[in-house]
Amino acid sequence: MFCPFCGVGFSLFTPFCASCGRSLELLRDQAEGSDSPGTSKQTENPEQKQTCPSYKQFMEYRKSKSKERQAFSCGVKLKLKQQSKPVKINIGIMVSQQTDLKPLRGKTLPLFISPEITAPDLLKQAVEKMRTFHRDLEEGPYVLLYPDCTEVINVPGTERPFRLADYKEEIGKNYNRISLFICPESHFKQALIAEDGTSDSDPEIVITSRSTAEFNQADTLVFKPQDQSTPSGKHAETEHAPGPSSTIQPFPIVISDTEDLGHQNETNPVRSPYSKYADLCAPCIEDEDEELVEVASPIDYKALEDVNITLPDIIANLSSAIHHGSVSRFNISRANVWDGAVRGFRRLSYSETNDMLVKFTDDAGILEEGLDAGGPKREFLSLLMKHMRDRPIFDGPEGHRFLVYNAKAVREDEYYLAGKMIAVSVVHGGPGPHFLSEELVHYLAGHTSVKATVASVTDGDIGKALQEIDSAGSVDVLRDCVIKHSTMLQVAGCLRHVSTVEEKKDIVSDYLRWYIIARNSSVIDRFKEGLSALNFLSALQQYPTLLSPVLCHMEKKLTALELERLFKPDFSPSGSNRRHLENQTVGYWSDYLLDCEESQTAVSVGDVLMFATGLTSLPPSGLDPLPSLQFLDESLFPMANTCLNLLKLPMITSYSVFKSNMDFGIQNSPGFGCF
Repeated sequence: MFCPFCGVGFSLFTPFCASCGRSLELLRDQAEGSDSPGTSKQTENPEQKQTCPSYKQFMEYRKSKSKERQAFSCGVKLKLKQQSKPVKINIGIMVSQQTDLKPLRGKTLPLFISPEITAPDLLKQAVEKMRTFHRDLEEGPYVLLYPDCTEVINVPGTERPFRLADYKEEIGKNYNRISLFICPESHFKQALIAEDGTSDSDPEIVITSRSTAEFNQADTLVFKPQDQSTPSGKHAETEHAPGPSSTIQPFPIVISDTEDLGHQNETNPVRSPYSKYADLCAPCIEDEDEELVEVASPIDYKALEDVNITLPDIIANLSSAIHHGSVSRFNISRANVWDGAVRGFRRLSYSETNDMLVKFTDDAGILEEGLDAGGPKREFLSLLMKHMRDRPIFDGPEGHRFLVYNAKAVREDEYYLAGKMIAVSVVHGGPGPHFLSEELVHYLAGHTSVKATVASVTDGDIGKALQEIDSAGSVDVLRDCVIKHSTMLQVAGCLRHVSTVEEKKDIVSDYLRWYIIARNSSVIDRFKEGLSALNFLSALQQYPTLLSPVLCHMEKKLTALELERLFKPDFSPSGSNRRHLENQTVGYWSDYLLDCEESQTAVSVGDVLMFATGLTSLPPSGLDPLPSLQFLDESLFPMANTCLNLLKLPMITSYSVFKSNMDFGIQNSPGFGCF
């Protein structure tokens, strides 16, 4: 006999359970029946004899009752909680292209909404989300569309009004795999009118055959409905199929799919409904987030880029979000550029969409302020990128630095600040950092593979260990190296049993990926959040071939010929006496740049550009206004106006004096080349 409450067994009946203390009166009849000799009826019919349930049956009964109580107590609350939890779907923009509606590439955004949302509310939230991230969005009204360009009114295949949860059940996908689109109502109506015009037009029949005999034998054509896609392999079957047909299809008919198909595709291509559907849905797959779509083969990012767009066009598009009517102030000291930059970027009134007003507090003479394309702003951004290179958040060899974890920098959120500074510098007309490693930049751009070398490791012991593994000549030597450095490899998750000597490359590659990316993943993610300012990270992932050189180290230096072509001289009228001196000065200027390139002067070509424009290298956005040259009569030393990218050269009759005066003026200018 067992207690029905706690399951403890006992041999004799007691009024109360000795374990849980609860009353056992409900078992009294059972106990008395087992103790009494029983009636003749019980003896005669053994099937009606009352038996005690087993312990296993009791525990199953207890478990079922427990589930029942839980369902009654918290099931409704749990269901309401699940219904109220927001889910993520994807929202894109669809516009008309010729007569078809197609999604815009690179415009898909995630949207967090309730699964109980209806079509009107979903359309409203989708338009608000798109307006937040795309300021160039057309004015409404908009309609909500499925991926097949039909309007979202009812759940497909039913008469029920659209509800996100019902739609999810019908298509059998997770919420994060659902993609809907908003489309301007004018574009949607235009596409409907074009479709109606196509269906109402007279059908045109194009018949191609292998021979005249075969054409004469074909009295009728086999009809295939327009809304049914037929594989190309069935054309031969339909060509020789017997039986008449009383219907003519309203699109070109190809009887022969072998000889004349190539010529047909050149002049009037045949597009089946399936091909239109594939063209319509293909961009949607590319716009989905990487977390939602797994790509088995590596993506050719270069093929996805627009070959007609240039780097200045990309920067100009990003800079369109800057409001030149409002400014954010920066008070900078050249002795400590980083400190002034941090104060300015962390000011409550700062916004990356505002223009920058820079004032150098240690300038001598006339106080300068830079606005828009001003020289002070460009010089400040150039100095900021130079000082950022030596911050402790970066590690690695010169020109190939990557992010590394630093506890103090994490507390001060320096990684986010550094990413924002780089994005702001590039979009606001300044230079890029030009010191990040290609592995880090490719990872930021969306590449999953990291092709690093042992030279990227600055730790001497780790670099030596990797060199030993990489130089192992046999399996036994490789195994000894793996055992010797097992602690180092185990920390990175690269410790493994090796069976061939070729596995050494995989071990080194996996360790370098962990050393550069995996162990610093948290700070890299924070750096990416800062780099997302002004949509720079999205542009980097969309155009990695054009924007990656802005962040990576440049092996090519600025040349004298490039600088000579960059500055256009402002000559006096031809034939004047002054024009003769100006021509001679331009010749001195060209020779001086060649001497700078060959290190025959006290300054470099980059110093000359810095003196004239406030930049040590050409910015990705280009220089606006274009640099120009003017000529001085009243001064023996060069002067510059960095706000106008204007360089003024002294007109001197001796090249040696011209060269020495240029060196002296550039080296001793008290700020932006102005006295």
